[in-house]
Amino acid sequence: MTKKVNIHWFRNDLRLDDNPSLTKATENSELIPIYIFDENATIDFNQGEASFTWLYESLKLLNKSLENRLLIFKGDPLKILKELKNNNNVSGVYWNRNYAPWEIKRDTVIKQEIKKSDTECETFNGNLLWEPWEILKKDGTPYKVFTPFYRKGCLGSSPPRSPLPKPPKINFKQDVVKNNEFDIEKTNANNWQKSILNHALIGEKKAFERLEFFIKNGLKNYKDGRNFPSQDNVSKLAPNLHFGEISPNQIWHIVYKLENTLNTDHFLSELGWREFSNHLLYYFPHIISENLQKKFNNFPWLNDENALIKWQKGMTGIPFVDAGMRELWQTGSMHNRLRMVVGSFLVKNLLIDWKYGAKWFWNCLFDADIANNTAGWQWIAGCGADAAPYFRVFNPVTQSEKFDKIGTYIKKYVPELINLDHKFLHCPWEAPKSVLSNAGIKLGETYPSPIVDLKMSRLKALEAFNTLKSS
Repeated sequence: MTKKVNIHWFRNDLRLDDNPSLTKATENSELIPIYIFDENATIDFNQGEASFTWLYESLKLLNKSLENRLLIFKGDPLKILKELKNNNNVSGVYWNRNYAPWEIKRDTVIKQEIKKSDTECETFNGNLLWEPWEILKKDGTPYKVFTPFYRKGCLGSSPPRSPLPKPPKINFKQDVVKNNEFDIEKTNANNWQKSILNHALIGEKKAFERLEFFIKNGLKNYKDGRNFPSQDNVSKLAPNLHFGEISPNQIWHIVYKLENTLNTDHFLSELGWREFSNHLLYYFPHIISENLQKKFNNFPWLNDENALIKWQKGMTGIPFVDAGMRELWQTGSMHNRLRMVVGSFLVKNLLIDWKYGAKWFWNCLFDADIANNTAGWQWIAGCGADAAPYFRVFNPVTQSEKFDKIGTYIKKYVPELINLDHKFLHCPWEAPKSVLSNAGIKLGETYPSPIVDLKMSRLKALEAFNTLKSS
């Protein structure tokens, strides 16, 4: 009797444990595991350089876990899947769902086409705790405010499913007939991409090691400690989650079984924010490029290109902002407190459209995720769901004085200021010339003068916001 042959299409689920589609595809069947670089899905949101770097390394590790049987392709997924199916007598094609609008549109067409030839095609939830259509208000409409979404919608729903074990044995299809396989080993990275890999914990094994480290060392003081960028109280699992090297179900059930504290509750609520971002993307897909709150369509952005470049390079003259932007460039990551501070500075102090910030983050972040990136920037700009009011302007000086009091974080990423007394470290422009001179600092030469006055730019932001009220 000829054994069935199934395809599992890896996407943002680069793991063997708790992989519903992979589990299904390996049941009493030979497996063809594949990954497809689909460069035609969208022009504006092809993966950024940092996330591509992570992806390449993660695929290499996944391939080793699959006994070097992972097939990697580049091109049109429908054409590739059809050719594989027809050339290898495939019985079933399976994958875990993604939720970007172009992915939903593409996958719907593929599923319809595959089924036309009497081939089984099934998709699964391998990336979320709850499907977007499972969490709705009583009237059947989607939530736009996080707290009721999470506390009433998610926690009031069925609990997240238990994680699945790794398939006990995978029987790989021998002698797969394939066209145009893509050799990922020959892919060249630029110097910046190679450099940021020094800070990456990539792959399924490293994801679990990072989770274990966080539970032992960071979780016990998570609720408060997560605000201090020099402390290791954040999980740093965002890239692993984005690429599916670890599933939210695995994290949820491990943490949920621990003693229930304010710290565990707050950490699980952050997984809830990830769910909320995907909920918004699913029901309001236009938020990728448009303001959720339409009144912001008339906002009088300045969009100063010179100021944008200085923000990108971490040369604004505001130490806490510059430290955050340099951390991003050097590591492919940024502490969440800094994401809020640098975002607020861009859209409110510089009056630059949030879309420019989102685009820069998209290219530089390992965890560049279309749902989280979009929802986060719209929240900062005040134009999204459950957004911080536009008139709430983060003061980067008071933020650094509160969360980086002795300047450990600033000095790490802005070494020009390393000898400056921490009394003036947060606002070097206020230091007497003698203090600056003793620290070896010349504002405007060794370190920039501020590109805006924080007080005046805040007032301008409020004036700009008031124009929306009047209109």
